[in-house]
Amino acid sequence: MELWFTELQSKSIKMSYRVKDVLHTEKTKYQNLAIIETEHFGRMLILDDVVQLTMKDEFIYHEMMAHVPLVTHGNPERVLVIGGGDGGTLREILKHPVKEAHLVEIDERVIEASKKFFPALSVAFEDPRAKVFCEDGIAYVKRFKNYYDVIIVDSTDPVGPAVGLFAKEFYKDIYEALTDKGVFVAQTESPFYYEDLLKNVYSAVSSIFPHTAVYTATIPTYPGSLWTFTMGSKQIDPLTSDISNIPDLDTKYYTPSIQRSCFNLPAFINEIISK
Repeated sequence: MELWFTELQSKSIKMSYRVKDVLHTEKTKYQNLAIIETEHFGRMLILDDVVQLTMKDEFIYHEMMAHVPLVTHGNPERVLVIGGGDGGTLREILKHPVKEAHLVEIDERVIEASKKFFPALSVAFEDPRAKVFCEDGIAYVKRFKNYYDVIIVDSTDPVGPAVGLFAKEFYKDIYEALTDKGVFVAQTESPFYYEDLLKNVYSAVSSIFPHTAVYTATIPTYPGSLWTFTMGSKQIDPLTSDISNIPDLDTKYYTPSIQRSCFNLPAFINEIISK
């Protein structure tokens, strides 16, 4: 008998994966957590029946989540990740010569599961520059003023505990927590499935930050494959920032040329964010 995992990507669309093995399931304080081994995409992390990462394509999301804002800033010393308990975004941040990389994850069970089942990602937790805080990221940010150079919101979908991570008040607190040259980025879902969310986030961020831009990447296991990220910057225009000194980052997807080209949006996305 074949075993399949099916993700409901919208009310009318499903995506299914043939499962080789179920490695772990549990109900945490915040969500249902599962780790399975799939035939095509390898090991997969699932939260509340939604795919968070697979070992075959995780590098795309994590590289684009981390390197684009850090390179835009140019010389970040203190970086904060809100969410991202699997450690992948933190791993990519630590390829840069940062002094501090803090991660705030509300669900410590995601961190522990990642340490056990995704060692290629969770290796970042062992770096002496990394500090992990298991608490609410919304409350955490409120305690800081003019401290972080880059803040990355590596959240799950806008349901359950992640809803507040897409709110304008939260973006205002992020602005206050950033230094004068600070840069912030959040994953803002698929333009095919979450058009209104992308439009609303862009509107909220652009009302707070002098520079706001959307960039994209193609991630096969995310709904619609085309994924958006929304960036807010206090001083630096990401479209004209100095990228002449990008370090050798040992990446599989991100390149210096992608640093610029990822901001070249399809016409339909420009139309969404300009409404």
